[in-house]
Amino acid sequence: MSQLAERIAQFRKMATDDPENELGHFRLAQLLMEDQQMEEAVKSFRRTLELSPQFSKVYQLVGRCLIDLGRKDEAVQVLLHGYQVADERGDNMPREEMAKMLKELGAEVPAAAKQQAASPGEPGGFRCQRPGCMAGRSAHPLPKPPINDELGQRIQQCICADCWESWLRDYSIKVINEMKLDLGDEKQQAMFDQQMKGFFGFE
Repeated sequence: MSQLAERIAQFRKMATDDPENELGHFRLAQLLMEDQQMEEAVKSFRRTLELSPQFSKVYQLVGRCLIDLGRKDEAVQVLLHGYQVADERGDNMPREEMAKMLKELGAEVPAAAKQQAASPGEPGGFRCQRPGCMAGRSAHPLPKPPINDELGQRIQQCICADCWESWLRDYSIKVINEMKLDLGDEKQQAMFDQQMKGFFGFE
């Protein structure tokens, strides 16, 4: 079994054992997409959106899968909705990618809403960059890096306290249990860090 097939099996088990695990479905879908299993990837991405409908990056990925499957009309509808979600949340990168894809499909790109960015000192001045964060303008930054390294600094700069708590108290435990990781092992610690980066949208 290839390494990719092993990872697909790991996350398929995670998603099956815990159907409410947004991370499990999202990572499974990404791996299926990498393996060119586009139809299965769409199913897992759609389940991710059922659990986290504000996860704007997922609409972009569903659109790409549908284009590869030749379902262009369906892709346009998904991308239009995803563009609106990304625009409302201020997720600029997925929004611009979806705009580019819509143009390539010959569809009209909606006008972006004019949003006035709050300054860092005002309420709503911090915007969590994790795709799927539900805090929106009520997000609060972490007071200090949660880990004493470069990754910890990036998390403090980009990720809100709520998303860090969600990772720390819920998803990290699921990753360790489902993947049977020994964090005392350097390679398995690297696998854990990779999953954390994926959760926060750093990959």
